[in-house]
Amino acid sequence: MAEHQDTTNEGPRVSRGSAPAPQPLWRHMLGGELRRLRHERGETLGDTAERAGVSPQYLSEMERGVKDPSSEMIAAVAGALGVTLVDLTVAVADELSAMTAAASVGPQSAFVLAA
Repeated sequence: MAEHQDTTNEGPRVSRGSAPAPQPLWRHMLGGELRRLRHERGETLGDTAERAGVSPQYLSEMERGVKDPSSEMIAAVAGALGVTLVDLTVAVADELSAMTAAASVGPQSAFVLAA
């Protein structure tokens, strides 16, 4: 028996089915939580940044997910916002879990949930 050789050079075929949506980056979720906490306190970037010992520009970049801050920087901003590093981490993890759960509920699951 002769084997069939693929001479098209196309490489392996990739299924184009429903690929899972990419999850947001941790730094984006962290930034959103920092912004939410700051707004909840009614503070400006300058207010919080001064207490945390960072520049308002750096805090803005953290909130927008542009910076990937060190744990020390995260702890400083968390402290300036009156929360612990653990509380901040749990809040971000809970938000990610909720997003993941919501994304895994497809149309068929929605019918089951509605029943």
